[in-house]
Amino acid sequence: MKKAGFFLPVLVVAIITAFSALFIVDERENVLVLQFGQVKQEITEPGLGFKIPFIQEVVRYDSRILGLQTQPLEVTPLDDRRLVVDAFLRWRLVDVRRFREAVGVDGVRAAQGRMDRIMNAAIREVLGSVPSNAVLSEDRTGLMNRIRDLARREAQTLGIEVIDVRLTRTDLPQENLEATFARMRAEREREAADERARGNEAAQRVRALADRTVIELVSASRREAEIIRGEADAERNRIYAEAFNLDPEFFAFTRSMQSYERALRGDNSNMVLRPDSEFFAFLRSDGSSESIFQAARDAADALADDPDMILQRAPESDPEEPDAVRELEAIIGN
Repeated sequence: MKKAGFFLPVLVVAIITAFSALFIVDERENVLVLQFGQVKQEITEPGLGFKIPFIQEVVRYDSRILGLQTQPLEVTPLDDRRLVVDAFLRWRLVDVRRFREAVGVDGVRAAQGRMDRIMNAAIREVLGSVPSNAVLSEDRTGLMNRIRDLARREAQTLGIEVIDVRLTRTDLPQENLEATFARMRAEREREAADERARGNEAAQRVRALADRTVIELVSASRREAEIIRGEADAERNRIYAEAFNLDPEFFAFTRSMQSYERALRGDNSNMVLRPDSEFFAFLRSDGSSESIFQAARDAADALADDPDMILQRAPESDPEEPDAVRELEAIIGN
């Protein structure tokens, strides 16, 4: 019984010691076995590992790709336009022993601080050698690759591999934004004023051309109208003259009758004229009007007895006369 009671604690201690000597390496991590702070073993493959209990210790490091967002950094390109830039970095551990020697016991936290300083130096060196327009243009990808290469060379001393670098923001400082916006606004207003001026100039040209065209059309139309009106008046006078030459006495009589019709209208028409006025030639009783009436009656009776007489007295039709004249002459002939 005493031996059994003695071996039981020893067995428990042996089991605990055996379990403390074993450890598992995950596929997502790298392991260092340290003895009194010195690296005794580096394990990068997953599986089961052994160490000396109570003397050696196991330090684990993440072997996956890690990310680091840098703090906003103000840089000055070649054209002295200050820019606020921040970047995103992807990295991973490739040499755990060197990483341990470089950063010490603080591990990834210390490495992130070192990488942040490395990135700031690389960003200042690359972006400070180009104008600001290159940072905001298609050359941005080439600049990011240059920053990545510089950071990769510096990070090798830490046992870190820099996989990729991306500039996530490239802005002007807040104090420069208002001035930049004001300059952009003034430039756009100048361009808008130029466009409006060119538009007004084009509009003036169109209006001037339209006004000139209107004046030319109206003038041509008025000239043609005056010509047509003059030709019509001349033709009218010719027709009147021909009608008068057919029978002057009858023509004078009919014109006087038309004048009387227009002048003496209504029941109370008063006119103040000289008694011997030509207007009352057909209304006087001194014998002159009687002779005129008699001549008009004789002409009317002659036309009633022989309607073709007027055709004999009428002038022959001219084929070059306007259609309206020939129609009027045909009416007179009928």
